[in-house]
Amino acid sequence: GLMWSKSPDINTDGQIDVNDKLSYEEALSLAGTFNLAGYNDWRLPSIKELYALMNFSGLDPSGYSGTSTEDLIPFIDTNYFDFAYGDVNAGERIIDAQMATSTLYVGTTMMGDETMFGVNFADGRIKGYGTGPLPGQTEPKQFYVYFVRGNPEYGINDFEDNGGGTITDHATGLMWMQDDSKIAMNWPDALAMAEDFEFAGYNDWRLPNAKEMQSILDYTRAPAITNSAAIDPIFNTSLISDEGGNENYPFYWTSTTHASYQQDATGGYAVYVCFGEALGWMEQAPMSGNYTLMDVHGAGSQRSDPKVGDPANWPFGNGPQGDVIRINNYVR
Repeated sequence: GLMWSKSPDINTDGQIDVNDKLSYEEALSLAGTFNLAGYNDWRLPSIKELYALMNFSGLDPSGYSGTSTEDLIPFIDTNYFDFAYGDVNAGERIIDAQMATSTLYVGTTMMGDETMFGVNFADGRIKGYGTGPLPGQTEPKQFYVYFVRGNPEYGINDFEDNGGGTITDHATGLMWMQDDSKIAMNWPDALAMAEDFEFAGYNDWRLPNAKEMQSILDYTRAPAITNSAAIDPIFNTSLISDEGGNENYPFYWTSTTHASYQQDATGGYAVYVCFGEALGWMEQAPMSGNYTLMDVHGAGSQRSDPKVGDPANWPFGNGPQGDVIRINNYVR
């Protein structure tokens, strides 16, 4: 029931490039005055609204060393939406196609940065991005923008405790297990657990896809602020000891494959959703070998892990922010 602006070509010059990007504050401000197609009630979408457009037939270009994007596949349906990767002619990376939302992280990331949750349709992730300048820069981080209007109830959960260990969300029509798996496992085992699961008189349980799992995130919660996972307390959530030995909350597997140019285009990785802190090992200085574990992307992020393997092979994580690699994640 949502209506979207078709293109992030904000300056309407016919090209989507760095000149169309806005800071978080600029995006909020422009939404208040934006007029398109005879409507003036556009808004900057929430993280749940923008994630509605995510399409996992995309191919993550992380590790791609070329400059042409002709053979790359974004994580949005380009039959309907205009899209552009990062503006390499302006010195950006191909993956710099982060989209702004109105959803701020209730906690902070990195070294105490105010953080906005954004969707990246270039690499197929939700991450928290600092709203201020990047290190060594003076201007705030810039984002592409789609605006949205209609259905103010989208993404607002309507949970009911059915008793007997299940929760129904009347907003989506989905029934959930109130408890999680209480143990971590790799992706094939997660699929097998769901396939063979019988509970509360039902035998058609499944491992949720990425959009289903993201639908039950509660972006008003974060471990450091509410001392809870990023989910309504109507659910029971396991406690874990994280990579730093601190009390935290799990990542949860989804049934959605995350194909990547660098890792395994045939589908060796799968999507998980962070209900605890989205930790990463940040190197203190390039090539220093000194790493600090921190919440790099925020509880409520969506990333990916290898479906099988030994997490010890990734002692300092993966990617620019050293995303921790667990492989053995929890199931709901």
